[in-house]
Amino acid sequence: QVQLVESGGGLVQTGGSLRLSCVASGSISSIGVMGWYRQTAGKQREVVAVITRAGSPSYHEFVKGRFTISGDNAVNTVYLQMNNLEPEDTGVYYCYLRRIFPPREYWGTGTQVTVSS
Repeated sequence: QVQLVESGGGLVQTGGSLRLSCVASGSISSIGVMGWYRQTAGKQREVVAVITRAGSPSYHEFVKGRFTISGDNAVNTVYLQMNNLEPEDTGVYYCYLRRIFPPREYWGTGTQVTVSS
């Protein structure tokens, strides 16, 4: 089994910053990808940013230039630095992990991010 523990959500004003962290533990000997998804009001869960074990990131268009994903393989942690936050970024942010072998996806329980206008 794999456990994902998120932290760093909260309330911030428009233009502010937050840093999310997610620590993975358990059967994580073959992590392929870690990253972040979010669910905002009235929308389905959508990818925000992911990063491969080798350190290659990819972002959804709506966060390019504002969010930065990074990882620390030594402690099995992925971070999401969110700058210039907008009210539209308000939602629940979920940590995501895709294991290579045996193949399986895992989700954290989510952390709330609220951006006030």
